[in-house]
Amino acid sequence: MRLAEITTTDTYALRQAVLRDHMDNKNVSFPEDNLPGVVHLGVFDDNDKLVATSSWVPLNYEQMPERRSVQLRGMATAKHVQSSGLGGMLIEAGAARFAEAGFDLLWARARDVALDFYASHNCVVVGDGFLEQATQLPHHVVVRHLGEQAL
Repeated sequence: MRLAEITTTDTYALRQAVLRDHMDNKNVSFPEDNLPGVVHLGVFDDNDKLVATSSWVPLNYEQMPERRSVQLRGMATAKHVQSSGLGGMLIEAGAARFAEAGFDLLWARARDVALDFYASHNCVVVGDGFLEQATQLPHHVVVRHLGEQAL
């Protein structure tokens, strides 16, 4: 497996297959995708096929505007390699990259079915759950401390 920075459009096919599977709304282009400082990471298998992606948007978490924050968006892992550790590879690589750049908070709007995954990567649920408009699925915000300042 190989981890690399990828383009926005490189993320689309996998986002659509995983995040919009069985949904009427197939749009996987996020308004924040091309903001300054956005990083898209991808994991490629031994055949150089993209099998996992994540997008990292330098965007303050509105409940903690004083923190230098990055939002994890659009994380997707191909179904045939889910539960193989690739999502963990992406979250740890992105967290390390942004921590080194001086960010101290990672946050995401996580599907409720993924909350255990996020908890296993030192994220905590904050606030009430909500129905995500694009997917109509239940979500919660999760946060992870990246710097020296405690939550």
